[in-house]
Amino acid sequence: MHIEPKHLQNLYQSYCKTPLLWKNNLVSELVQFDIPITTSFPFLRTLERQLRLGQLAEQFVFNQLETDPTITLLAENIQIQKGSQTLGELDVLIRKDKQPIHLEIVYKFYVYDDTLGRTEIDCWIGPNRKDSLIEKLNKLKQKQLPLLYSSECSSTLSQLKLDHLNFEQQVLFKAQLFVPYNKSVNFENLNKECVYGFYIHHYELELFQNCVFYIPPKLDWFLDPSDTIEWLDYKRFKDSASTYLNNQQSPLFWLKNDSQDLSKCFLLWW
Repeated sequence: MHIEPKHLQNLYQSYCKTPLLWKNNLVSELVQFDIPITTSFPFLRTLERQLRLGQLAEQFVFNQLETDPTITLLAENIQIQKGSQTLGELDVLIRKDKQPIHLEIVYKFYVYDDTLGRTEIDCWIGPNRKDSLIEKLNKLKQKQLPLLYSSECSSTLSQLKLDHLNFEQQVLFKAQLFVPYNKSVNFENLNKECVYGFYIHHYELELFQNCVFYIPPKLDWFLDPSDTIEWLDYKRFKDSASTYLNNQQSPLFWLKNDSQDLSKCFLLWW
């Protein structure tokens, strides 16, 4: 997988700076792994193949773990099989100080929709109207974390000579959150520092006719907006965005207004 070295480092630093979606164990009793936000170490791993954004986030985490002298990385991306069937995967097994930990890694983009439920947790959903926060939390609690205690996993851990360890389970759940344009959202359990921008519905686009736009490639969703790119005027952006909207996809875009302020936004198809 070829990404220019400088660009890869920018992606890595942006990942590292993304805050945890919550702190302590306030959400679904899931314990967040306390990893320092540091940008002092470079990304040193070699990427052998094309990776999706979530897979690249995992590699960034593995690099962080390897640069922490208090952590030993025991195994990563452990496939759990039942015959020819893949039951799932453990993201990473580590030892921090003397404590073995099974760590699940999540990096998500969510928009806030107050029609989805009564609680703060209910109202966050992916920009394509899929993969809500509550669904992900339930999957972690009901499928991904319990996999560690399956007989098939015990067999795999035995092969890795890790079956004698008493693993704690934690998550490293980071996210970029996007709130409705010109509306406020009440934060009780989630980390308000995760708000990276706003979203608009496709019928609100005309409010921004005097702005310029840029649609970054998917891996660049990690990044904060910058002014070092080629901007699209309103008409060209609207034409480009229509391809996404017609396929029920919500593009992420950067916006620059008359005051030269930069924003990070989603244009929702729904």
